[in-house]
Amino acid sequence: MEHLLDPAEQPQDIPVRLTEQIAFIAEIDRLKTVLRLSPLLAADRRENDAEHSWHLAMMVLVLSEYANDPIDVGRTLKLVLTHDLVEIYAGDTNLFDEEGRKDKQAREQAAADRLFALLPDDQKQTFHSLWREFEEARTAEARFAQAMDRLQPLLLNFGNEGGTWRGHGVTESLIRRRTSHIANGSRRLWDFTEKLFALGVGRGWITRG
Repeated sequence: MEHLLDPAEQPQDIPVRLTEQIAFIAEIDRLKTVLRLSPLLAADRRENDAEHSWHLAMMVLVLSEYANDPIDVGRTLKLVLTHDLVEIYAGDTNLFDEEGRKDKQAREQAAADRLFALLPDDQKQTFHSLWREFEEARTAEARFAQAMDRLQPLLLNFGNEGGTWRGHGVTESLIRRRTSHIANGSRRLWDFTEKLFALGVGRGWITRG
């Protein structure tokens, strides 16, 4: 797959650093084409990764007060805006895709190496570090970012009266296991999530089990 805007295709009288940065910015336009499983609330279609990332950023701005520990909101925004960029090449692996989860880590590592290599060396290292921080969840910011990443599709599915939960036959216990990261970042939002589960089960949108 050729890059969308190689440095060689840009004007030749600008600094190399800028051409590399522009090439990266052009390449991440592909994120808008990566479809996720979750349906939108406002339209009859699935969301794409760019929309998902924007929604996570807004959630961080609105909900940061519920983090278990004080967080640097600016850094958390960087994490949620960076973490899915690798899916440009690796594709989206939904929470309930058991087969896809087996090689997810390897696919995404290869994708990170390829994508961030477009950037100047210092920014390449910065983006790699942000991506790894999110994945490893060792910081309060990463734990809250992961909580948002689990809560957002849950809200979309709940708002769609079960959405992908119903279409893929997942059970309440499986959804709970796959969204438990929420509690690591925000126990208060996990309490809210528990109430959503109860409503979903009661309304027949989530299968008990």
